[in-house]
Amino acid sequence: MRRAERLPVEIWVLIAGSFVIAVGFGLVAPVLPQFARGFGVGVAAASAIISAFALMRLLFAPMSGRLVQRLGERPVYLSGLLVVALSTGGSALAQSYWQLLVLRSLGGIGSTMFTVSSLALVIRMSPPGARGRVSGLYSTSFLVGSLGGPLIGGLLAGFGLRAPFVLYMVALLITVFVVWFALRNSTLINPVDTGPQRTMSFADGWRRPEYRAVLFSNFSNGAAVFGVRMALVPLLVVEVLGQEPAMAGITLTVFAAGNAVVLFASGRLSDRLGRKPFLVLGSLICAVGTGGLGLADTVPLLLITSFVAGLGSGMFSPAQQAAVADIIGPRARGGPVLAGFQMSADLGTVLGPILVGFLAQQLSYGIGLGVTGGLLALAAVFWLLVPEPMHRIGAADQEYPGRTAADASAVSGEPGTAPLPPSAESEELGGRGAR
Repeated sequence: MRRAERLPVEIWVLIAGSFVIAVGFGLVAPVLPQFARGFGVGVAAASAIISAFALMRLLFAPMSGRLVQRLGERPVYLSGLLVVALSTGGSALAQSYWQLLVLRSLGGIGSTMFTVSSLALVIRMSPPGARGRVSGLYSTSFLVGSLGGPLIGGLLAGFGLRAPFVLYMVALLITVFVVWFALRNSTLINPVDTGPQRTMSFADGWRRPEYRAVLFSNFSNGAAVFGVRMALVPLLVVEVLGQEPAMAGITLTVFAAGNAVVLFASGRLSDRLGRKPFLVLGSLICAVGTGGLGLADTVPLLLITSFVAGLGSGMFSPAQQAAVADIIGPRARGGPVLAGFQMSADLGTVLGPILVGFLAQQLSYGIGLGVTGGLLALAAVFWLLVPEPMHRIGAADQEYPGRTAADASAVSGEPGTAPLPPSAESEELGGRGAR
């Protein structure tokens, strides 16, 4: 039985940082619309505060990718956290709606900076044989943090609507210092004696069918999980099932519970069995659960289908992120590739609620959620037609700077850890460098 490969301390620092960021986001998100309404604006204007944050993430993602390519992952990560910290602190001091709108827009820019760069850091520092496990840990930390944030926010309710912003700012500033201190001399980020560093452009990624598949599946993920689910399920609960709004929160929490059950295990198993089984099966299960939500006519059925959708999402999410890591590899800088990956989800998050909401209004919630499930099923079909991403890991992965001889032997023989034949290795590495 092979022992699990040891993870570098830098990985654990990033996982802890992800947890803190998620807690803070969970603190601020529930109070933000009410805080905006306090400036005397309507519901649409209050909602625009949230849309502005998402829109700036989408628009600034290409620039974030270029910054990672030019400056490196660590400076962009720390700068992004600082931008979010300062804009969040400024939001606590906002005296008008327009000040709040500008500050939250700046926060969206900072958010996409640390999102793209943190994923790049995780890819660079993850042992090749443990990418799925690291992706599962990273996703789990964010999930747990996002669930804990609103609970902590409830305890702060007596201190006013500005208190969560202040606490989030302080937490981010502490995170900036801890990450800077832990990574300042890391040889995993800046390994010595490794020669020229390869770069990978968006066009390089687009040439690979696996990358095109991961873009579509992440678009589907953004549309279904982050967009339609958050926008339509609360309305479905109240308007169709006639339940109180609190039931909508329970339904979303049950989805998160389904995620939590499988996130870590699916990521770890994808390192042994490959990414495609989890990408295909997870997308299909999430499709069934999402479509089932539209057919639910009782609360128990609603909760069951929400849990099923969460299971599917938890199965494919770590494998999807690990697939991107497989495509780029630890020795290349792929900022534009990562930016494209993030933008695909953001685009789905923006378009999904609008288009599916129109279907729900004109036809029915069942049809709208059924179409959303169909989108996830189509993503599964795409993955059936492309190569296994993990089988394309090349010789660069064998030179992972944090790997010891014991670590290498612990994972030898697993899919994705075998070196390419000399001719294939030369084509894979030399061909990219010539582009």
